[in-house]
Amino acid sequence: MAGNALTDIFRVKELRDRIFYTLFWLMIFRLGVYIPIPGINASALRIYFEGQSGGANGVTDYLDFFAGGAFKNFSLFMLGVMPYISMQIIMQLLIIVVPKLKKVAEEEGGRKKIQLWTRVGSIAVCFIQGYAVTVWADRIPNAINMGKTQYMLLAILTVTTGSMFLVWVGEQITKRGIGNGVSLLIFSGIVARLPNALWELGKKIQAGEINPIYAIVVLAMFVGVIALVVFEQQGQRKIPVNYAKRVVGRKMYGAQNTYIPFKINPSGVIPVIFASSILQFPLQIAQSLGVNYKWLRDVSYYLSPSGWLYSLLYVLFIIFFAYFYTQVTLNPQEISKNIRENGGSIPGIRSEKMEEHLTRILNRIILPGSIYLGFIALLPSIVMTLFKFPSQLAYLLGGTSLLILVGVDLDTMSQVEALLKMHHHEGLVRKGHIRSRNL
Repeated sequence: MAGNALTDIFRVKELRDRIFYTLFWLMIFRLGVYIPIPGINASALRIYFEGQSGGANGVTDYLDFFAGGAFKNFSLFMLGVMPYISMQIIMQLLIIVVPKLKKVAEEEGGRKKIQLWTRVGSIAVCFIQGYAVTVWADRIPNAINMGKTQYMLLAILTVTTGSMFLVWVGEQITKRGIGNGVSLLIFSGIVARLPNALWELGKKIQAGEINPIYAIVVLAMFVGVIALVVFEQQGQRKIPVNYAKRVVGRKMYGAQNTYIPFKINPSGVIPVIFASSILQFPLQIAQSLGVNYKWLRDVSYYLSPSGWLYSLLYVLFIIFFAYFYTQVTLNPQEISKNIRENGGSIPGIRSEKMEEHLTRILNRIILPGSIYLGFIALLPSIVMTLFKFPSQLAYLLGGTSLLILVGVDLDTMSQVEALLKMHHHEGLVRKGHIRSRNL
């Protein structure tokens, strides 16, 4: 019975081992969040961030959100996995723009070369962000317990090592654990901080800083958004494909009718993570080095996460990466080629028009899906503006966190479902599979 799904998970040795392996590394990650960089005075940091208010605090809360609480602690993992994600985006764009890179990627073993170059590039990004961190720490009173030069070298080396270690952990979880490792690291950082965020919300309501009616409205709105996100993530457009009878060797295979499932949001939560990563990099540099350069202070001001320019860029980047990632993972040209090579056809569509037909369908479903993602991602800004919620609470309870939580959860559940069915068990929900909504 489906009710015994939780029991079945721990009966299947492979699945049980994968889950415990994943939990082990997630606990290591959470432990590292609270270990500060050598030479950092944790008490001085706490006093400094508690005394912050206004726009600056919104920026640090935003950066801290994606680091799972490690940024404000100036911990080993304060950069998180964002430098690696940023470099992945840059490399994917370069593959499209630079023909030589595209040729390398298509060669045998080319993907391994691209991955190696991405890691090397990630180290360079970590060094840049690490330097920005050292400059910022020097501005915090009594934050550094050693010489400036010594601290700078040690901090850059520490945060770079910590970030690349997390990238390795994410890859190990993906290979030997359950779910997408890098996404799960971001997911665990959000989940670990939610109880404290709700506790802080309760204290602010008691202190009269937040109207309890507003709090109820906001929480009800977020519950509704979760339901809408699940509804949208499960929606599909099924493209019918017919395969004629064919002879392979001495065997004849009969005609077959099947379909290609196109999700409303084929790229899942990836556009949100990519857009956040692209905006986070310049924002962190501007926030850290802005004290020395006026133009960087201006960038930090105009790119404030609660500002209109940031919101506009955020939505545009989400739409762009929704199209970009979908083209990388669901290439209509490759799909059409595979259908033709296997003797298939789409009813009512000529063979030479198949790619054009699939591209048109993808474009029609990606645009509303990406706009929907962008609207939900802007919820924290809307909540901060209309209901005067603190930025720390808004980011944790807001749209981006909900998209990541729901998207990663559904992806992980799908993998658990597949492993259970492979071992002849029922799935996690009724009828043995995670049901999709047909369009």
